[in-house]
Amino acid sequence: MSSGALIQTNRNNSNESNKLILSQGNAVNQANAQTVQRTSGLLAPIMQLSGQEGELNTCKFSTSGEYIASGSFDRTIFLWNTYGECKNYNVLKGHSGAILELDWSQDEKFIYSASTDKTVGVWDATTGEKLKKMKGHNNIVNSVCASKANNDTLVTSGDDNLINIWDIRTKGPVNTIEEKYQVIASCWSLDGNTVFSGGIDNHVKAWDIRNNSLLYTLKGHTDTITCLRISPDGNQLLSNSMDNRVMTWNVKSFVSGERFNKCFDGAPHGFEKNLIKSCWSSDGLFIASGGGDRSVTIWNSNTQAIAYKLPGHKGCVNEVDWHPKEPIVLSCSNDKTMFLGEINPEEVMF
Repeated sequence: MSSGALIQTNRNNSNESNKLILSQGNAVNQANAQTVQRTSGLLAPIMQLSGQEGELNTCKFSTSGEYIASGSFDRTIFLWNTYGECKNYNVLKGHSGAILELDWSQDEKFIYSASTDKTVGVWDATTGEKLKKMKGHNNIVNSVCASKANNDTLVTSGDDNLINIWDIRTKGPVNTIEEKYQVIASCWSLDGNTVFSGGIDNHVKAWDIRNNSLLYTLKGHTDTITCLRISPDGNQLLSNSMDNRVMTWNVKSFVSGERFNKCFDGAPHGFEKNLIKSCWSSDGLFIASGGGDRSVTIWNSNTQAIAYKLPGHKGCVNEVDWHPKEPIVLSCSNDKTMFLGEINPEEVMF
């Protein structure tokens, strides 16, 4: 017997009214959302968002969870409401290359973008105006991450082997760390004193940006690092790699012995070798990742067991983000769509 999923579809370029449907095999039947146990404020348990013309590389909730930003190969950034009919309320244009990663400022006033056009964009999240086109890389910019400790500070990394620290109030990078190889991923520690980086050398490195010294190197992956994320409590670092493994590391300031923590399997990168990005749940109890198998994999971060394997996309799932306040998972894919899906953590805590 096939299972059903409530899906409401929002296409920004469609004049047709949205329909709430229950899909069972090849049959599509009208359904009542009240028949499904709800765990979030979404209009339906699963919402599909579409409208961008290129593959979606990145998607992020705002810090309040009220808004979503998505970045595409078509060089556009779409802004969406998380709730209601998930209206696409703005389109940001200004990059001449694909958008590879996005992030929001802590106060939700700005959106930051990393692009293949070698620049970093700073956008007004309310008006959609491009405020700055920051130049400091001489090749593709792979990642951008806003500091939680300082609202005006970013870290970016690129194919030019550079890790750049920016203060958006100034013109160029305020600090630069030069690596030997391309840097694909970077992120901040919670206190804003350490930057973590990873790239094609397969290693994760921790840098003290106060003096640009290398604090330590985390070795374990056997292929390119595509994503780094700090845990909500700041004590663990998540890394995703093209070796088809997600790992967690102990990044507390004073650690004696091995920093490797756990390894999570089940989210393959596939032959496309996309820059797949993972995330922590807002409480740190789960880890979620996209994959080349067109699904979203969610693990229990303590037991390493797979809690959910979410299908629906028709292409590689390039990024997954977790709502900051509710059990809602956001994913984007090569199929040019995003899904918002609510889960029930109480069902899978084991």
